[in-house]
Amino acid sequence: MTEPRQTSACIRRLSDTISDLAEGPTWDHRSRTLYWCDILGKRLIARDWASGTETIRSMPDVIGSFGLTTDPDVLIVALRDRVGLYHLRKETFEPLVAIEETDERTRLNDGKVGPDGAFWVGTMDDRPDRKPIGALYRVDASGGCTRMVEGVTVSNGLAWSPDGRTLYHADSRPGRIEAWDFDPATGAIANRRLFAQLTNDSGRPDGGTVDAQGDYWSAGVSAGVVNRFSPDGTLVETLKMPVPRPTMPCFCGPGLDTLVITSLRPPGDADMLSAYPDSGGVFALTPGVRGLPGHLLRL
Repeated sequence: MTEPRQTSACIRRLSDTISDLAEGPTWDHRSRTLYWCDILGKRLIARDWASGTETIRSMPDVIGSFGLTTDPDVLIVALRDRVGLYHLRKETFEPLVAIEETDERTRLNDGKVGPDGAFWVGTMDDRPDRKPIGALYRVDASGGCTRMVEGVTVSNGLAWSPDGRTLYHADSRPGRIEAWDFDPATGAIANRRLFAQLTNDSGRPDGGTVDAQGDYWSAGVSAGVVNRFSPDGTLVETLKMPVPRPTMPCFCGPGLDTLVITSLRPPGDADMLSAYPDSGGVFALTPGVRGLPGHLLRL
């Protein structure tokens, strides 16, 4: 068995902005803007790629995730227990659908627009002693919402293969990354299977992305690494991060050749924050491969 390549690449801080829980980096090729959110800080950050100018917008609640739409001025946004359209110029939130709003134990977490033009978003048990009470949902632009997967503890790691026919989905607490057959025309999923199993030491999976070669990149939030898997689930590379809690990778830049990784500030861990003051920052490197354009919600 071939051991994965251990890489310590030249990684730089991309932004001076520090978040409590930076997540969801998303590249909009139309405006050449990198977006990410601060979940606990209830903020959406937009960084103009050419100038480095950042615009920070306050959200009405914790923001678990978001995605691009066919209108460059509108994002689809998952707040704590509802999904809606956020109008960037007006800075207004238009609710579409409530999800698990009567369950105080859960909140919406990782979400992305899929090849089917719908927003896929999962919930997580928001209590310290997490249980598999969450789910994965498919939401369309009209507010139609379908529960697709049940029994999830912390829904994460959404990404699709280059041909749109494989869906990747992770459950962070048990460390599982699963793959599904995916119909990009309808959003139907089938043939659930284990893609990779991670531990605290190897990096339990948080957010994920897929490159143009079909490799899956997973933020190993428990181990300070980003793990890269081939399409057959083989761990081929482990990238050591300068902070202990990376949360999600994303390919961005005009050539989709820059890998950006968000991170979190470990709450209540003064020693770790002292040792890693850049925790909660956004980082960038050039990995030598390119990513894929993001999908758009069909309005």
